[in-house]
Amino acid sequence: MDKAKLYKNIQHVNRGNFFAIEIPIATKSEEKSIKELAKELENEGKIKLRECVLRDYSVYLHGIIKYASK
Repeated sequence: MDKAKLYKNIQHVNRGNFFAIEIPIATKSEEKSIKELAKELENEGKIKLRECVLRDYSVYLHGIIKYASK
């Protein structure tokens, strides 16, 4: 999964500005990469993470999508 695909998935599951998504994983490397991608999106100012929970077979992300006019 890449950053653009993760952001698109987050945009599809949002309710207003809030989102909650559970992403199934197969390996520990996928778990770490999803967490890192979410942190990159947060550093870019696209999202604000409230919660990132690493579960046995998934990663749960909960937060706010930031909309900014340019």
